[in-house]
Amino acid sequence: MRPAQLLIFGNPKAGTPLMIVSPSIAIDLPLKALAWEDGDGKVWLSYNKPEYLKERHGIPKELLKNISAIEALAEKAVE
Repeated sequence: MRPAQLLIFGNPKAGTPLMIVSPSIAIDLPLKALAWEDGDGKVWLSYNKPEYLKERHGIPKELLKNISAIEALAEKAVE
């Protein structure tokens, strides 16, 4: 198995309103990012973008900010 590390980002104040509006989002919360190495030794960071989660779970636009922090956190993680 190649090296991999799962990063978990949770915040009840942000996640609870999302689960009230769309209980199915609980399958994707807390937010996660996976740092993994491919066969060539290149490291990748994979995560579900907020827009994808919005479409997948029917999240209202005004609550998108509750899960948008993952993009900034992911950028910081790869610095």
